[in-house]
Amino acid sequence: MARVFDVPRSIAFYVVFYFGSLLVVIASLLALLGSKETFQRTVDKWARWHRLCMRLFLGQTVRVEGDIPQGPVFVAIKHESFFEAIDLARLLHRPGVFAKAELMRIPLWGLVGDRYGLVEVQRDQGAKALRHMMAAAKRLSGEEGRPLVIFPEGTRVPHGQAPRLQAGFAGIYKLLGLPVVAIATNAGPLYHRWWKRPGVITYKVVEVIPPGLPREEAEERVRIAINALNPEAGL
Repeated sequence: MARVFDVPRSIAFYVVFYFGSLLVVIASLLALLGSKETFQRTVDKWARWHRLCMRLFLGQTVRVEGDIPQGPVFVAIKHESFFEAIDLARLLHRPGVFAKAELMRIPLWGLVGDRYGLVEVQRDQGAKALRHMMAAAKRLSGEEGRPLVIFPEGTRVPHGQAPRLQAGFAGIYKLLGLPVVAIATNAGPLYHRWWKRPGVITYKVVEVIPPGLPREEAEERVRIAINALNPEAGL
């Protein structure tokens, strides 16, 4: 049940944040006419704008426990709310994010996401789509030295649940050959609700998992690690 100040806080957040988001999208489209650096810097401002609105209107702050390696690593992160998707550009430096194909079909936003570095995931589309996806991912990590990010559970999962990872994670892990940085977060109870609540959202860097492990071991280690702030899951 919403507390007395949660409703007006949340309404103010929605109005201000999404109006500002529209302006960022427009600015990003205009920035496409300039340099790549200018464009990426403009897109990064969306995540910074989001953090500012969270703090001012929702009373939410963000804490990071542990050091997050930058550069060409494979980041696997818990996905409990829309917060993580927006905040990645604030948490990491220019991440390339594996994203569902449906997101890339959103007018304007999809264009901006593609140019920024989202890697389109087309499930069940065969070998050609897989080759295209891996070529894009390796270009971002190998040529540009950027971290790659995946939500290995495939979609948002309510706090307290820890489902098995999507089958595609193990295949990407094997093909990339990069160390996996497993990050837990507990954003769900505060952020994944209509009427958001004040408090501290925590990221916890649990471990770095080396490449080349057997599929079952890699999946289980990642699953346990990304749920380190999710004791209700009983792992």
